Amino acid sequence: MQLKVAIQGIKGSFHEEAAYKYFGEQIETVECESFKKTCELLKQGKVNYIVMAIENSIAGSLLPNYNLLRDYRFPIVGEVYLHIKLHLMALPGVTLQDIRFVESHPIALQQCNDFLEENPQFQVTEGEDTAGSAKKVSEQQLKDTAAIAPQLAAKLYGLEILERRIETNKKNYTRFLILSTQSEEKAKVNKASLSFQTGNGVGSLSTVLQCFAEQQINLTKIQSMPVLGKRNEYDFYVDVEWKNQADYDAAIRRVLKHTSNFSIMGEYIKNEKV
Repeated sequence: MQLKVAIQGIKGSFHEEAAYKYFGEQIETVECESFKKTCELLKQGKVNYIVMAIENSIAGSLLPNYNLLRDYRFPIVGEVYLHIKLHLMALPGVTLQDIRFVESHPIALQQCNDFLEENPQFQVTEGEDTAGSAKKVSEQQLKDTAAIAPQLAAKLYGLEILERRIETNKKNYTRFLILSTQSEEKAKVNKASLSFQTGNGVGSLSTVLQCFAEQQINLTKIQSMPVLGKRNEYDFYVDVEWKNQADYDAAIRRVLKHTSNFSIMGEYIKNEKV
């Protein structure tokens, strides 16, 4: 049976590219207009997995998605890092001199700021989606408009790339989480996403972090989010990596003594940036 994977955005987007990188291309991607819609489809059993962006090396954490992780409590079964490469694309036969308008998602436009400043002849317009801008150029046969989007979008919508790698920062990565309704047993897991609360006492968070450090557990990310309706109370979300499973197990036992509402959101195999 073909796996169904919910993605935010449309086909040809970075979310679809991340899905293909993790699962391979023999999957069916299901387009969703919002991250909440992806969660609803998984909850209803209409898809097998969600691919959800959680942080970008330039833009930072996607905080609303932490709220979705808290509300839906789907297990995290994997992660994938995607190197964000942005290209200028247009209809076949259209040249750079023909272009008057450039359209893309606001963040993508921001990430290509140097290129756009070097080409002030382009009138920049914001779209809802990188791949959506490419699809619009293709479907409406816009010969005076170029889109900034992933290579997958050019392939999917029959566009030609006029300028490659126009993003300002060439080391831009987005991290995506893979969510399911059930935890998956995997050999040699070496990364986990955890959430917990601590008391308000002096050094309470420091005590927890010290437990990880003393067991040789590498803390790769920490994110705090206010607890709804409770003043000065926070949920902490941390990602940890380890080389020795026994060290991780010992760290968890110690951390449990200093936290409340502790949850292992997922244990999975670390994905490398390539």
